[in-house]
Amino acid sequence: MASPVRRRALCFGAAALGAAALAPVGLVRAQSLGDRPLRIILPLSAGSGADGAIRAISNSLAKALGQPVVIENLPGAGGITGTTQIVRAPKDGSVIGVVSNNHVVNPSVYKNIPFDSLADITPITIIGATPFVLVAHPSVPAKNVQELIAYAKSKPGVLNYGSSGNGTILHLGAAMFVDQAKLAIQHIPYKGMGPLMNDVLGGQVQLAVVAVAPAAAHIKSGALRAMGVTTSTRVASLPGVPTIAEQGLPAYELDGWIAPVGPAGLPKTELARLYNAFKAAMEMPEARDALIAQGYEIKLTPPDAAAAFFRSEAARMAQVVKNANVKLD
Repeated sequence: MASPVRRRALCFGAAALGAAALAPVGLVRAQSLGDRPLRIILPLSAGSGADGAIRAISNSLAKALGQPVVIENLPGAGGITGTTQIVRAPKDGSVIGVVSNNHVVNPSVYKNIPFDSLADITPITIIGATPFVLVAHPSVPAKNVQELIAYAKSKPGVLNYGSSGNGTILHLGAAMFVDQAKLAIQHIPYKGMGPLMNDVLGGQVQLAVVAVAPAAAHIKSGALRAMGVTTSTRVASLPGVPTIAEQGLPAYELDGWIAPVGPAGLPKTELARLYNAFKAAMEMPEARDALIAQGYEIKLTPPDAAAAFFRSEAARMAQVVKNANVKLD
């Protein structure tokens, strides 16, 4: 089950949406910055899940804002390069960023970061989240989590797991499973999701935690075997796959979320304007349908809930990193 803090933070509650500090949606256009575009910095590479999601809703967001939207990818150093530009952006609502799980993970895995991941941003909202799934190559003689744990313990040193890179959320997802199951399995980091998927499909690595959307077709074809989904409830696109939590690891829960943020000190009027624009955009069928098609569950939150979520996730991920002894090479 999701923790109370996590449920509150990711819940689109009527009470939270009634916060008096938020301006009516109808004022979004009136308060816009004229014809100046809204610049959105993505500290992620083009083609990543978050990149695809934001580009999919950018037209709807531009309509809601009444101004153009320009998206700029600034990847590097696990997201630190682009985020540095977000926190240094003008505090006038003309530049924001969209971050994901790694934003709250990085302080625990990098020794030096040129900003405070909580104090130097203004969370605008959490747009939604996509589930992950623990997959195994068919050569692994296990059909569920309990069989996998038993096999790994009976054959020490036989299995390994891959990830999209050291310190990424997919690394932590697998490391959290290994830690909670009390296994000794070697980690093999890759440089991105593409190389990881190629080698899991080829059997060069036996296990990985990956996003459900790109893995679903391989699971249905039998090229990969789903051990369990990482979320607190089962996933609609894989209804027959139980959660990891219901298979004996009740504390396991993870998903991949995306969140627009501004620099610290963003005026309340701009925060309200931007939040209401995202809210209005996500009420447009073309934006909602595009995100759902990419495997996202829409969980739009108001700014105060988003800020609480950032704090709770930063603390939770710090503990995951510590427990799993995750270190960057």
